[in-house]
Amino acid sequence: MLIMGLATFAIGVLPGYDAIGSWAPALLVLARLVQGIGVGAQWGGAALLLTEHAPVERRGFYGSLVQTGAIFGAVAGNMFFLVLSAVLTEEQFLAWGWRIPFLSGLVLVAIGAYVQLRIEDTPVFRELRQQSSASRQDAGLRKAPLVEAVRLYWREILQAAGAFFVVNATFYILISGMLDYATKTVGMSRSTILWCVMAAGLTQVVTMPLFGALTDRMGSRKRLYLIGTVLMAVFAFPMFWLVDTGSTPLVFLALLIGFTIHATMYGPQATLYAEMFPADVRYSGASLGYQFASVFAGGLAPFIMTALLAATGASWSVAVYIIACAALTFVAVATIKERFGRDLYETSATPAGVAEG
Repeated sequence: MLIMGLATFAIGVLPGYDAIGSWAPALLVLARLVQGIGVGAQWGGAALLLTEHAPVERRGFYGSLVQTGAIFGAVAGNMFFLVLSAVLTEEQFLAWGWRIPFLSGLVLVAIGAYVQLRIEDTPVFRELRQQSSASRQDAGLRKAPLVEAVRLYWREILQAAGAFFVVNATFYILISGMLDYATKTVGMSRSTILWCVMAAGLTQVVTMPLFGALTDRMGSRKRLYLIGTVLMAVFAFPMFWLVDTGSTPLVFLALLIGFTIHATMYGPQATLYAEMFPADVRYSGASLGYQFASVFAGGLAPFIMTALLAATGASWSVAVYIIACAALTFVAVATIKERFGRDLYETSATPAGVAEG
């Protein structure tokens, strides 16, 4: 959380291009990369707190709840910008107003850290911690789980990163890239597109737990995830066709469908990750997979979208980018072994007998 807060605060105080030239965008990209690393580490802990506490038959539902935090945060951030846009002139907003939400990040991090320090560890972690040094070695609990995760589970880490690629890229396209595209290219007002994004995004508070619970009934996380990946690729072009109309109802419809498809993957993702790794390397493995995709998919998606639109002058290039990300994710998820209902207490020294998927 500290890493995320400092990187966010750094964006708020970052000098502009007029002051430091090309260093401004370079440092902005660096700050976003650091944010991605912090988010990955924080997300891993939050995801495991929910999945390792959850009953097996409702693990998908409980795991999906951590994902709602991202949408609440994104909507709150957009609401912050909407308020600033209403009380500031265009010149004031562009000159200094946009910095205020980033500077406020330190306050939110302080509140979050205060809450987190009072959360109990999961039963899985407490059991591992209570073992003696000798029994921990027998159980496969290493002194450096990060090293062990990379050494023994590098394939799963790459699969986890690939699984998150289209999910994270499309999330930032929907929540951030569309704001810039709809205002500058389509000609919509900032307030209108902000309301569309927030209203459509808030539906994930319902759809993500719904799809997470659906995987509990389906007996598979992979199946729904793969369906969502295909649907996202299929909808890439129609989504931009609807947004390009500039019609508020059609733009909202495009975002609503986009966020709903996104929820079919993002909802069960935390549980999918938790069941991919044994207990002693779960935090490291899940976090690394999430971090890689956060940096290279979500962190760079708005920049790639801007570059593609500048190079082609048309939205089809962004749609192709989404399809490419979906193809990568489909391959990654298809190669993951199905570990539905895995015993989360098992360590790498006592691998679970899992069903092949």
